[in-house]
Amino acid sequence: MLGGAAAAWPLAARAQEPRRLPTIGFLGPNTRSVDSQRVVAFVERLRELGWTENRTVAIEYRWGEGRDERFAQIAAEFVRRNVDVIVTSGTPPAIAAKRATAVIPIVFAAAGDPVDTGLVASLARPGGNVTGLSIQQTDLAGKRLEMLREILPGLRTLAILADIGSPNSVLEMREAQAAARTLGLDVVTSEVREAEDIAPAFEALKGRANALYVCAAPLLTTNRIRINTLALGVRLPTVHTFREYAEVGGLMSYGPNVPDLFRRAAEYVDKILRGAKPSDLPVEQPTKFDLVINLTTAKALGLEIPATLLARADEVIE
Repeated sequence: MLGGAAAAWPLAARAQEPRRLPTIGFLGPNTRSVDSQRVVAFVERLRELGWTENRTVAIEYRWGEGRDERFAQIAAEFVRRNVDVIVTSGTPPAIAAKRATAVIPIVFAAAGDPVDTGLVASLARPGGNVTGLSIQQTDLAGKRLEMLREILPGLRTLAILADIGSPNSVLEMREAQAAARTLGLDVVTSEVREAEDIAPAFEALKGRANALYVCAAPLLTTNRIRINTLALGVRLPTVHTFREYAEVGGLMSYGPNVPDLFRRAAEYVDKILRGAKPSDLPVEQPTKFDLVINLTTAKALGLEIPATLLARADEVIE
């Protein structure tokens, strides 16, 4: 009897082990502080859909800090841990995840142009293991420059800052160049690959342009405070994609509401955890866009923001 009871103990112990929760690998492209609002929106929507963190779903958070080598390391770690789905944002981390696995589903909450950068075959039929939300950021380059011209009617030369290591940042740079030339502007481009390139890039721009267009990329978003500080130092008004730039000193941002995109990314995750295949989930596009104007920065640069533009702004920072 004692021998039988002893043999039964391991079986009983295994029966009482907690069931493994479905696990999401969250690859944040920036730092925790930059991505905090996005995480809140994502987790909140998951909860509304019946997935409560640490109760019905586990989330492993990692932060890429805008560095390509970190994206690859984190993606490889998630593959080793065999997570059930990888969630990320931005083209470089999404590409890193795709390179790491062709099996684990990948959801990008925001990618600039997922077709032209090779993330998906098409928006309607993404194919493979990758899907999510496209911000089509190149499509808005002309709109941003038109609004910048409202603030700076005398604008003659535009500087463009891009992360040359980010495929989507390169696409946006080309689109901004084309839009600038359509408006009759001269263009000066400044290309960076790592954080150490940013300060020298501004030294090279000094006195050569009237305004700066910053192409979206995790590297630049992570270093947005440094970029805006340097831009103010050389008195360059800036225009950006994401509100996070305007919140820390950028003059103006116009682009999709990213927290809303992360809420919608949670809906993709919900479907995948319930059995849907990424290849059957079409890539969607933004429905909410934000125009944010920083009046404090405008005053520091001695700029008058037209009343018509202020009236259209979703947020004015004072």
